[in-house]
Amino acid sequence: MTSHAHLGAFLKARRAQLRPEECGLPEAGSGRRVSGLRREEVARLAAISVDYYTRLEQGRVRASTPVLATLARALRLDEDQQSYLYELAGRSDDRPRRRRPAQRLRPAMRRLLGQLTHTPTLVLGRHLDILAWNQAAVALYTDFSAVPPDRRNYVHLLFTDPALRGMHRDWEHDARDAVAALRMEAAADPDDPRLAGLVGELITRDPDFGTWWAEHRVVTAAYGTKQYRHPLVGDLTLDCDTWASPDGSGQRLMVLTAEPGSASHDALRILASWTTRQPALSGDNGGPP
Repeated sequence: MTSHAHLGAFLKARRAQLRPEECGLPEAGSGRRVSGLRREEVARLAAISVDYYTRLEQGRVRASTPVLATLARALRLDEDQQSYLYELAGRSDDRPRRRRPAQRLRPAMRRLLGQLTHTPTLVLGRHLDILAWNQAAVALYTDFSAVPPDRRNYVHLLFTDPALRGMHRDWEHDARDAVAALRMEAAADPDDPRLAGLVGELITRDPDFGTWWAEHRVVTAAYGTKQYRHPLVGDLTLDCDTWASPDGSGQRLMVLTAEPGSASHDALRILASWTTRQPALSGDNGGPP
């Protein structure tokens, strides 16, 4: 069978699975001979001619992209079925982009975050969005709850928040690494409109970002060392490690620690002693899309 024939077979099988009342048509009477929808009914729902639809089912014509979109609606196709439909039609590149759901904090990440009370920890999502944090991270960085959710992004804050930017003793090194990490993220979904908006805004606001973005340098940023100058406790040297969730959600735990007995370790303990509230979380109501 050709791909057109496979498409026709799929359309025929799908219309046989639908009842007229599911599609807003009058309920089938007792004398109805077809178990599902008739060709005429599918053609009417898709706003195409019966002859054209018949030729589609017979594999004698290639479906256009607009027709595939109307057929997907008419036949009540779910996401997987739509992908299959466009693939059979040889138009997988023309399929409308799926709206990505809001990023929600995984329960396991919530539990881990709640247990790391004295260690600055962030939960990062797609494009380095900051989905959650503990109170130690607030003491080290900033009050993330005061940042609008659509601006709660690690790279965005690094370039636009004067206090957080000024905290980095080698801001250029850390910022270049952050841009390279975002470049790595972009490879998985380069046409994401949120990513395009984030990159476009930062290119406009900071020439350095535009220069470094154009270099196409990439890093995974799985671990490294951060050098900070905190306004309350002075200089800090912290190990930064990120741990990826195994479920494919893209969520990562970013944990900052110091060598026990070091001045940085003592400084973190001082910061932790000033944060007596329960860990603050973000993302319960959905994070950035």
